[in-house]
Amino acid sequence: MIGRAASVQFADGRGFRFRVISVDRKWTYDGWVWLTGYVIDREGNAAERREIFVQRRGLHRLAGHAKD
Repeated sequence: MIGRAASVQFADGRGFRFRVISVDRKWTYDGWVWLTGYVIDREGNAAERREIFVQRRGLHRLAGHAKD
């Protein structure tokens, strides 16, 4: 789940569900990461591919959606 805690760009209720498909390994600011993935719509479908820059500590895994 991407929201305010991940980055100020997602504040003001602009949060969304995001399915991560890759994590960029290049160096960034400490605690930040580039993620590539899909915005997930209300039906659970991949709606839009995006690359986002977020704080790791602000990311939240939704229960029942992780692959083990």
